[in-house]
Amino acid sequence: MSTNQLSYRINQLAESETLKMSQKSTELKEQGIDVINLTVGEPDFNTPTHVKQAAIQAINDNITKYAPVPGYPKLRQAICDKLQRDNQLTYKPSQIIVSNGAKHSLANVLQCVVDKGDEVIILAPYWVSYIELVKLSEGTPVIVEAGLEQDFKITPAQLEKAITPKTKVVMFNSPSNPTGSIYSYQEVEAMVEVLRKYPNIIVLSDEIYETINYVGKHTSFAQFDGMIERTVVINGVSKGYAMTGWRIGYIAAPLWIAQATSKLQGQYTSGACSIAQMASLAAIDGDQSCVTEMRDAFLKRRDVIIGLMKEIPGFKLNVPDGAFYVFPDVSYYFGKSDGDVTIKDSTDFSMFLLEKGHVASVPGSAFGSPDCVRFSYAAGEATLKEAIERIKKSCATLK
Repeated sequence: MSTNQLSYRINQLAESETLKMSQKSTELKEQGIDVINLTVGEPDFNTPTHVKQAAIQAINDNITKYAPVPGYPKLRQAICDKLQRDNQLTYKPSQIIVSNGAKHSLANVLQCVVDKGDEVIILAPYWVSYIELVKLSEGTPVIVEAGLEQDFKITPAQLEKAITPKTKVVMFNSPSNPTGSIYSYQEVEAMVEVLRKYPNIIVLSDEIYETINYVGKHTSFAQFDGMIERTVVINGVSKGYAMTGWRIGYIAAPLWIAQATSKLQGQYTSGACSIAQMASLAAIDGDQSCVTEMRDAFLKRRDVIIGLMKEIPGFKLNVPDGAFYVFPDVSYYFGKSDGDVTIKDSTDFSMFLLEKGHVASVPGSAFGSPDCVRFSYAAGEATLKEAIERIKKSCATLK
């Protein structure tokens, strides 16, 4: 038996670069090397106490049986209430499907609406899994690029140019992973005006970083007239409530898409973890002060890391408006060498920082931006300061 007996589907699938670099960081740590891992998008805060208590109560109440495929009615109603409260969006519980994380939600929707040959517009920089999820759905990714000079945000003209008769889906992510950029109300509105000309295109709006927003109120595509009928909102509890390991994401969608994803999920995974759902109910329905506290801490860390990175020669960067990433352009160092290693691209640069500076990052090529590198600042301030000092020292050896 050999790998040539694996399916074409899995052989064409790329490994997650984020998880790959995180694993290399772990391997070095196991060798006794003090590595600072700034790869994974995971808040370093603990899950709020009232959320953990709800999970314990669920266990004590024996809420440990198979959950309904689309999620418990109480949680789906709470999500509807949240969408009304925070986003002024009106949904029925039948339009909410709870899944095993927002990544699962994305995969479900793409599998349900994309056929072979359908084009899916993806904005670069993009989250690493978008391309691969589209490929798994046998769709064709169409990349629209926006660089640092555009604050990593595409223009309406770029969007319109990318649309063809084969376009089935447009994927948006705001606040953005990896850049932290946020599309303003006016910028989303301008995109909506383009999409009004193409009523059959579905918008997949990834809003998982909604609560980590430093500049104002979140804007969803679904809030514009006529868009709720063709927009799928993707969200979850991982980032806003420090609940990455609980694996709860959800969609709010037109009923026909919600029913299709429930049908698919019924065959793939069935319902999400019963205990995690009860914890998520407490998170979404409970005191939201923990969300504000974490956002304020991330903002403080952003200012620290941006201030320090600006002191590194050759680093070009924007000031992210949300999420917890910085995405500097490091192309200044391409072609430079420390005598042992010559930096050809962002992958070399990330490996150089890991092996020489013992700081783990993710090369921008994984996000469709080969001149950049992503650093997560979901870590304590002292850790971030030490990491930037190591990066600065390592870069100084490149001539």
